Amino acid sequence: MIEFWVILTGVLVGITCGIAGVFLILRKMSMIADAISHTVLFGIVMAFIITQSLNGLWMLVGAAIAGILTAYLVQLLQSSGIQEDAAIGVTFTSLFALGVLLITLFASNVHLDVEHVLMGEISFVPWDKWTFLSMTMPKAVWMLLLVLVINVTFLLLFYKEMKLSTFDYVYATTIGLPVILLHYVFMTTISLTTVAAFDSVGAILVVAMLIGPAATAYLISKSIKEMFLWSIGFGMASAIIGYYAAKWLDTSIAGMMAAAVGVIFIAVFIVDKLQQRFNKKAVASRGSF
Repeated sequence: MIEFWVILTGVLVGITCGIAGVFLILRKMSMIADAISHTVLFGIVMAFIITQSLNGLWMLVGAAIAGILTAYLVQLLQSSGIQEDAAIGVTFTSLFALGVLLITLFASNVHLDVEHVLMGEISFVPWDKWTFLSMTMPKAVWMLLLVLVINVTFLLLFYKEMKLSTFDYVYATTIGLPVILLHYVFMTTISLTTVAAFDSVGAILVVAMLIGPAATAYLISKSIKEMFLWSIGFGMASAIIGYYAAKWLDTSIAGMMAAAVGVIFIAVFIVDKLQQRFNKKAVASRGSF
């Protein structure tokens, strides 16, 4: 049963991050996912300092606020003439460093350390359980299911608006779509996705799940809907392959899941390039007759 919960948690991370990562890739915002995965630490620490509680709900609220703050500061610096990569770098290093300092000063005696937040430990997930509606499941599973519902609801409600503002920002603004508000709501879902995965893969490794499956899907997809399906599939496959590879090699489960993301991306990339080369040769040979 323990193995089931670990695999299920990994699969839920793959699905949730796979969905959230599609528009990150399409909007060319992959690096802001890295920034948010670090700056949510500041939000989590502030939530603990204010509430003096490690309740998962307050952690989610703190992380969401930190994610919005990150997106706002990056946008503010960009509008001031600073390049996007520099704006992201300054924002995430500053807020992350502040979060580390606050942990050292105000949370050194509680189970809220930098290593746990960054690296996570999925093998401990089955031991921390919540009971809701007479159903008992690991806390990480409940949190991931909640965020998955939020992400799917957001897409169902604003899919057309997100697609339009992604591919034609000027037109979306012209017809009156609230593109800035939409951007911040989207960043909030990314923040929630990131913190929900802390207990399973940690802040650093969640970046691999947010970006890798969607980037792999981008190589072979012919539509956005197809990209979502492939991204979810690659995220699930990475979790399952990573778990059994880690069990076989007796190593970090979360680390092996992230490594599986990279292996799958490289494999798909090579196959895609070989197929493109084969198609070019086939076209050239037909043209020679």
